[in-house]
Amino acid sequence: MPVGPHADDRPVALDEYPVHQAPLSMKHHVSGDRNAYDRCIFHVFDHTGRALLIAGLGVYPNTGVIDAYATLRTGDRLHAVRASDALGEDRMDLSVGPLRITVDEPLERLTLHCAADPGDPDGLSFDLTWTGDFPAVWEPHHTQRRGDRLTLEGRRFVQAGHCTGVIRAGGEEFAVTAGEWTGTRDRSWGVRPIPGEEPGRADEFRPEGFHWLWIPMRFDDRFVMVIAQEDADGYRTLNEAVLVRNGQRDTQLGWPRTDIAYRSGTRHPERAVVHLTDPAGKPVEIGVEILASSPLAVGAGYPPAADWQHGTWQGRGWTDRRVYDLSDPAAHPMAAFGVTDHAARFTLDGRTGYGIFEHGSFGRHDPSGFADYAATAE
Repeated sequence: MPVGPHADDRPVALDEYPVHQAPLSMKHHVSGDRNAYDRCIFHVFDHTGRALLIAGLGVYPNTGVIDAYATLRTGDRLHAVRASDALGEDRMDLSVGPLRITVDEPLERLTLHCAADPGDPDGLSFDLTWTGDFPAVWEPHHTQRRGDRLTLEGRRFVQAGHCTGVIRAGGEEFAVTAGEWTGTRDRSWGVRPIPGEEPGRADEFRPEGFHWLWIPMRFDDRFVMVIAQEDADGYRTLNEAVLVRNGQRDTQLGWPRTDIAYRSGTRHPERAVVHLTDPAGKPVEIGVEILASSPLAVGAGYPPAADWQHGTWQGRGWTDRRVYDLSDPAAHPMAAFGVTDHAARFTLDGRTGYGIFEHGSFGRHDPSGFADYAATAE
């Protein structure tokens, strides 16, 4: 087909399908907000705490960026691969640099791939099949404001399953098997801050504190999802507790409350108890044991990462590989002010399950006894 001077204004392949939500090409986002995004995150981890892989991909249609990342925590080493490029027209092509996601069967099965680095045979690479064991579940509609400015509005679904395949890094090869590894994932889209925008007056409304919990828990016969977001005084701004079983209607589990035992001198959780309530009003308790931890501000591009953050323009064909040493917390001081994903073992009524205990607590949080940003557990 000939390409004329206005080729950038022509339809794209997705415009052939009846999926439009606005009188625009599928190439264009309905909002002109520079912070518009559409991305995913996967967690793949073994049941002993030996390895925790986190991988994701994001599209930023109004800044013209696509990027992806993968990190693997083994012992005190964190292997990281990041890639970024100019966003193309084929939105079904979920690949950038050595990282690729293939949707084999929507909401059922996906393939995760990271190509090996020819110059570093010990670098991170993987080939994994992610399979859902339970239906994907909507999370609550999520909004945040600073003053009158809408800074975050996201729609998300979460799913739990299992993985098979292989992960290689640091001279080791991990055989990923369904019975010994678990997978969780999250898909979200909407508006979320991208670095580079002047804060303006919104900086006057910086919160005194922020407390976040996102806990997908996979058991053999059920999936439990808990979310809680609180302000400095403990006021709940986001809340979810739901039980999912195949072939049955989802069950709400009341107002979640979590007692967290932090490591002394930190806000790093070591264990916890999640308190829920069944529809009859009976208390439900889930025990939490942390197995492995990966701070999203190190390697994975989440704020307040200093070396790379999602959605930032790095130029065409940018790829970065590195290995972080996590043995000394002082080497990564900003990690304590970002969210950390913890692979965890859960116990519920004699059942043992596995999932992610994602947690971040910054600044004042009255229910936890944290008075300010410097406060830690005794």
